[in-house]
Amino acid sequence: MTKKLANQIAATFAGATCDDPWGGGHEAWKVGGKIFASVGAQGTGVSVKTPDVETATMLIEAGAAVRAPYFHKSWVHLPFDSAQDDELRHRLAVSYDLVFSKLTKKAQRAILQTG
Repeated sequence: MTKKLANQIAATFAGATCDDPWGGGHEAWKVGGKIFASVGAQGTGVSVKTPDVETATMLIEAGAAVRAPYFHKSWVHLPFDSAQDDELRHRLAVSYDLVFSKLTKKAQRAILQTG
């Protein structure tokens, strides 16, 4: 898995945008202004949201992810040197869906109409 692949996948989601909200070379993928994935300035992997702390803990204990620094405990970090491409695709999609589902119905409609 690579940063390039993570960015290519994230860019395919409706309404997804990328910016550097903290400066210093961070990449934050957002939908409706809310972050669903982030690649830190060090570029070691991508951090994504999971449905809950229990899921994050399970992924960490299984060795599929590590704790995502600076994020809530429901987020995990998928290291580029160990995560599989299919797992990356799945985790990015889950994270996107979780964030998208929390947007207002009006925001969701606007994204889907333009995306």
